[in-house]
Amino acid sequence: MAEAELISRFDALLSDLDGVVYAGPHAIPGAVESLSRLAGIGVGLGYVTNNASRTPAEVAQHLRDLGAPAEDHQVVSSPQAASELLASLLPAGARVLVTGGAALAREVEFVGLVPVRTEAEDPVAVVQGFHPDLAWKDLAEAAYVVAAGALWVATNMDRSIPQARGMAPGNGTLVDAVAAATGREPLVAGKPEAPLFHAAAKRLAAERPLVVGDRLDTDILGGNNAGFATVAVLTGVDTRESILAARTAERPTYLINDLTDLYRPYPAVDADAGGQFRCGAAAAVVHGNTVQVTGDPADLDSWRAACAAWWAATPDAPTAQAPGLEWLHH
Repeated sequence: MAEAELISRFDALLSDLDGVVYAGPHAIPGAVESLSRLAGIGVGLGYVTNNASRTPAEVAQHLRDLGAPAEDHQVVSSPQAASELLASLLPAGARVLVTGGAALAREVEFVGLVPVRTEAEDPVAVVQGFHPDLAWKDLAEAAYVVAAGALWVATNMDRSIPQARGMAPGNGTLVDAVAAATGREPLVAGKPEAPLFHAAAKRLAAERPLVVGDRLDTDILGGNNAGFATVAVLTGVDTRESILAARTAERPTYLINDLTDLYRPYPAVDADAGGQFRCGAAAAVVHGNTVQVTGDPADLDSWRAACAAWWAATPDAPTAQAPGLEWLHH
């Protein structure tokens, strides 16, 4: 019997954007075709983004421009997750100080809450999301309300955002400023916290979603936090080496080269009594702090075996730790 494709085990794919679907302005090879095939096999598709400065409709339009399937409702953003979190904790019509842009204020309105801009309007909560026009006085306004004991939700904690000229301060950096001023910490809706992933799964009515991402510290950690299966893809930030070294909370369930691998069978990893882990034609065994791999470094099965062996040997890793690697060729 032919082995089933990896994606056949799931009823929805929750996909990160940058590093998975596109890199800068261009689609990643194979991504658009792989996403377009999902509908034909009855697998739902949601896009999960921490970006708080673009509306889901703008993100969906960008995806459609690249040729990817994307209805506005398929994009689930951290402002939406933050607003849903607020709505679950506040009565309808409650006033929320919006420290962010118009897109964030709109999401607050959509869930039946009232966005306000100053402490004088008596908000009972603060929602903070990135916008390039945020000024000191906006952060000060947030600090006054937060210090007075209001509920405080941050859309996400990305400390930097890539810009054409380099890395610039992200929402997490601005949230840190308010935290430093008030001595309080916000609830976080975006990656790597669970609410964003739960909101996306709920919207698709998915019971067995698969979270795909290129970053361990946001996508994989977030999917793991939500209790979902996760797959790391090698088209973005993290590498074979950084994934092998991952701390326990950031270890993915699966490891693939790119999205086209979703349509291939995923090889089982089996361990024998001697502690050797086999995947396809590759095998790996741990000696002290070294993983001895029998296989080709260019073959992902070698890395899948190495990960299984190293992770079994270090089940409770609070921080990333890279093993030595010794390659034995067949």
